[in-house]
Amino acid sequence: MTKEAKDPTTDSELQRLATKVGAALLDEERRMVTAESCTGGWIAKVLTDIPGSSNWFLGGVVAYSNTLKQSLLGVLPSTLHAHGAVSEATAREMAIGALETLGGQVAVAVTGIAGPDGAQPGKPVGTVWFGWAWRLEGEIETRVAMETFAGDREAVRRQTVARALNELLRV
Repeated sequence: MTKEAKDPTTDSELQRLATKVGAALLDEERRMVTAESCTGGWIAKVLTDIPGSSNWFLGGVVAYSNTLKQSLLGVLPSTLHAHGAVSEATAREMAIGALETLGGQVAVAVTGIAGPDGAQPGKPVGTVWFGWAWRLEGEIETRVAMETFAGDREAVRRQTVARALNELLRV
């Protein structure tokens, strides 16, 4: 009999991932911040569920509207006009803006279409752009990725949180 893979989006698996992220940040003496749109603060919630998270998590911004993406995270109006809120450029600018505005050494940003509506041509429900930014020798490095997740609104958001946390273990 083969061992079934664990669902990476259950509460217990998200807690396990958040614990690993916290331990890695503590080991490296780094602190992190979040910039969230489609997850509505769920990444920050999972991180702060971990006792002692104040030792490595500074806080986050939930910027659901384009206005807040601009005013709180420094996303350029030209970026939103040219690419939209759900885009590589916006995710990158959100992550960089989180580091510059909130501090810390590591940031994750997410922007997407969780559904059930909001789909656009080329951007179906479930499309999520991720941005990770980190400080390295005085410079800010970034990585971005896009996923298209299946399922209802909660499933898309849970998969987004899991993907964001998993990649944090690599930056």
